[in-house]
Amino acid sequence: MGWYLLNSYLNIIFLTSFCFSTLVISNGQQYFNEEKNYEGSSELVNLEYHMGPVLTSTINLYTIWYGHWNPTHQAIIRDFLLSLSSSSNSPFPSVSDWWRTARLYTDQTGANITGNIVLSGEFYDWSYSHGTSLTRLSIQSIIRTAVTANNNNARARARALPLNSNNGLYLILTSYNVQVQDFCRAVCGFHYFTFPSVVGATVPYAWVGYSGTQCPGLCAFPFAMPKYSGSTPGTANANLMEAPNGDVGADGMISVIAHELAEVSSNPLVNAWYAGDDPTAPTEIADLCVGFYGSGGGGGFPGKVYKDSWGKGYNVNGIKGRRFLVQWIWNPVLRRCFGPNAMD
Repeated sequence: MGWYLLNSYLNIIFLTSFCFSTLVISNGQQYFNEEKNYEGSSELVNLEYHMGPVLTSTINLYTIWYGHWNPTHQAIIRDFLLSLSSSSNSPFPSVSDWWRTARLYTDQTGANITGNIVLSGEFYDWSYSHGTSLTRLSIQSIIRTAVTANNNNARARARALPLNSNNGLYLILTSYNVQVQDFCRAVCGFHYFTFPSVVGATVPYAWVGYSGTQCPGLCAFPFAMPKYSGSTPGTANANLMEAPNGDVGADGMISVIAHELAEVSSNPLVNAWYAGDDPTAPTEIADLCVGFYGSGGGGGFPGKVYKDSWGKGYNVNGIKGRRFLVQWIWNPVLRRCFGPNAMD
């Protein structure tokens, strides 16, 4: 849907085992090898275009860091965002290669989603301007604070974000100690658009929370186990993938961020690309592929992904030698879930 849903995912996870082994491929790279459950094409998925806009112009991405953030975690997330653009020049399969699937979606003029994503500004709301217990609507108020920060103070205005209603996209990231409505119960993230009465204009936005301390087993799988699995969430387990950048919470956020960015770009006003008849509860291009990270994925198995010499799982490369594990999204040409690490 417009948010990263847990319910259907958990129904699958809780009923399956988490047995990973390694397989050495002829090119020398190792893979986590899961039971095969092929993510083949399907004519049953009725993904349709509803004539609304998609983000075809260069995306000016504005990040709002809400709460107290570990700089190491920020660096992981920032490097992922900087890896999205087609100009990032990371080795194949790269984050920008993953984004190429999102770029297959077009608007009614035939224009594709952009491949140019620019990290255009960051705002640090370390004072918890709206508290530590937020509703969904509070997220829009946080954006308002970021674009109107202390209008009577010239120095503060210099750090405030612009209200960019032309090609701005706002990403709100809440820290470990912030409670958000439905977080860790029904959602790990969501996207929508702002109300002019709250923010001053209609702009698309996405929110993702840091799950490392609140619900790593739900929002940072496969780096942590759900508490119902019999293992302690967030603890070392021989059957788990190691987080590629060393932090379960931050690495888990990466895939949720990717999920929401793909969906907000292809359905920014909730009237473009989605499946289902109810626009208030759409099934979007990433919802169709939750849990798929590699070939053979599904049924609680992430699929075949790379494994580095320290046993850390990943499926795409980023800038500065970073590696990330990012869920696949629906490919409208192949009519199946797909990522650049696919083995076919």
